[in-house]
Amino acid sequence: MKWKDALKDYTLYLKIERGLSTNSIKSYSLDVKKLIEYLQEYNINTSPISINTETIQSFIYTISKTINARTQSRIISGLKGFFNYLIFEDYRNTNPLDKIESPKIGRKLPDTLSELEINTLVNAIDLSKPEGERNRAMLETLYGCGLRVGELINLKLSDLYFNEDFLMVIGKGNKQRLVPIMETTKKYINIYIKETRINLNIKPEFIDVLFLNRRGRQLTRAMVFTIVKQLATKINLNKTVSPHTFRHSFATHLLKNGADLRAIQLMLGHESITTTEIYMHIDRSHLKETIENFHPRQ
Repeated sequence: MKWKDALKDYTLYLKIERGLSTNSIKSYSLDVKKLIEYLQEYNINTSPISINTETIQSFIYTISKTINARTQSRIISGLKGFFNYLIFEDYRNTNPLDKIESPKIGRKLPDTLSELEINTLVNAIDLSKPEGERNRAMLETLYGCGLRVGELINLKLSDLYFNEDFLMVIGKGNKQRLVPIMETTKKYINIYIKETRINLNIKPEFIDVLFLNRRGRQLTRAMVFTIVKQLATKINLNKTVSPHTFRHSFATHLLKNGADLRAIQLMLGHESITTTEIYMHIDRSHLKETIENFHPRQ
């Protein structure tokens, strides 16, 4: 089996069997490509079926000189998944990464914004420009519903269940979930639809897509990142800000104000509650309040 064929089969498996997004598939494929490039550079003649632990260890040692521990850990995890796939398809009996440990890394806490910072960002939007109402509606949706940027740009008009106060969101692995939407967020989306979107020359294939660029096409992830970065620069915000920052802030503020962790998990679309628990580490100020209010010894 050649590396090219194995990688092609693996990407099809990730797409069809696992239902992963295009971005996730690219990330997993890149991990395998890095290994292939290493083998070619050092003229190591081995196949996906015959490669051994020693060769993998040599590869990991080489790349560790130029990447941080977190990236190294992600590559090891990606390669484990690739070789587990080969075992699943009966091409191999063992995984050459089983005895290779990932470097220990601290849990990275996400950056968050205060309510004041979010309000300042939103207020910095120039509503005199045609895209102003769209940008305000987008930021209000990111923060008000805790969406990923991919979920935001893929929102459709047919996903808006405003009478029921819900959005239908397509998350990771093409999994659907219902996310509550507040009156404020609905208001700004409706303003955008009625005052801006209606005036666009919308291309037929994007007629149901909610957030569009001025050419009537679906917004890209990069464009949403650019909009957020420019607003952060405009208000001199000294933080690393991205569309995902609004999602983190959504979860953090809900937890801080007493929301149930399980409810936050469902709204964010996390498969495991351990992923949601990272927000417990961001702000512990409410924990003392909780024990004072609810412990029977008080």
